[in-house]
Amino acid sequence: MQELVSAGWLAGELGKPDLVVFDATYYLPPEGKSATALFEAAHIPGARFFDINAVADPETDLPHMAPTPGRAARMLGQLGISNDARVVFYDQKGLFSAARGWWLLRLFGHERVAVLDGGLPKWQATGGTMEAGPATPAAPQTFWADFVTRRLSGIGDVKRVVADRSARIVDARPRGRFDGSAPEPRPGLPSGHMPGAANVPATDLLAADQTMLPPEALREIFAKAGIDASKPIIASCGTGVTACVVALALMRAGLPEPAIYDGSWTEWAARPETAKEKTA
Repeated sequence: MQELVSAGWLAGELGKPDLVVFDATYYLPPEGKSATALFEAAHIPGARFFDINAVADPETDLPHMAPTPGRAARMLGQLGISNDARVVFYDQKGLFSAARGWWLLRLFGHERVAVLDGGLPKWQATGGTMEAGPATPAAPQTFWADFVTRRLSGIGDVKRVVADRSARIVDARPRGRFDGSAPEPRPGLPSGHMPGAANVPATDLLAADQTMLPPEALREIFAKAGIDASKPIIASCGTGVTACVVALALMRAGLPEPAIYDGSWTEWAARPETAKEKTA
């Protein structure tokens, strides 16, 4: 299954018994929008809602951190996902938080998963049908979670990379937040970046219609940022959401799949012992 699927492909597959479609929209707190309310107002027929804040570790105050394999198996099964299912994630923005759902399933060993390129806006623009109201409850399934450790990095891993430069860190946040000239959206959190990190804003990887750029354009963007196949890659952002867009783009470009630093800048910036840089 390709990492990205088109609206036309999805329209032809809707209704097939092995296909599960999720709206995985997440809005930042300053946006003041309810993803679930907007889902019930309009969604792709048969889709259900995937809450990245719920399929997460409840034992940390960091936002939507990856759950344990046991919790993941239970929750994904409750959402109607079996190990044989084909899963497609989309979001209401275009291509933002859907990649987080894609990465979570891959983290737990599920490879038959994709992102709808361009999300709900592209679906609607190409004449895709819509429905409203609550989703039909899922029939629970058995999901076996096979934790793929290489797809996840913790703060200890990132500290070592900052010290020895054994991998490249790619930060997906907007340039102002990366260079320190713009504030972080979370109150009290300083902007800036990890020493040695490269900045590739997730928005730079998308076309005007919110579909992902073609592979050759992505390779050019990453090359300009000094990202290639010579070292392992760790993707980071604010809270581990748009880092997954970078992961998707790296794979589409034919570059190595990165690990996701799940705590990302929210964890790094809050820790007093970590080094921070500003270039503004």
